[in-house]
Amino acid sequence: MAEKVKKAGVKKKKGYLYYVDKQGDIAAVKMARGGKASGKPKKIVKTGVKKESGYLYFVDKKGDVARAKMARGKK
Repeated sequence: MAEKVKKAGVKKKKGYLYYVDKQGDIAAVKMARGGKASGKPKKIVKTGVKKESGYLYFVDKKGDVARAKMARGKK
């Protein structure tokens, strides 16, 4: 289903949300809990992935950048 785009090997910490930002780099932000604000995101690794339209980019379990085709318009 998902294909690996770039190896990064990010070690994930509990309580943080990891994602691929607009520049194609991996960023992390502390998760909001109990009405407390989350804070500012921090760049973890500069990967420089070029994003293609129609794909969802995310950080997989191994800490690498992966992508999956988005399901659009199914009935």
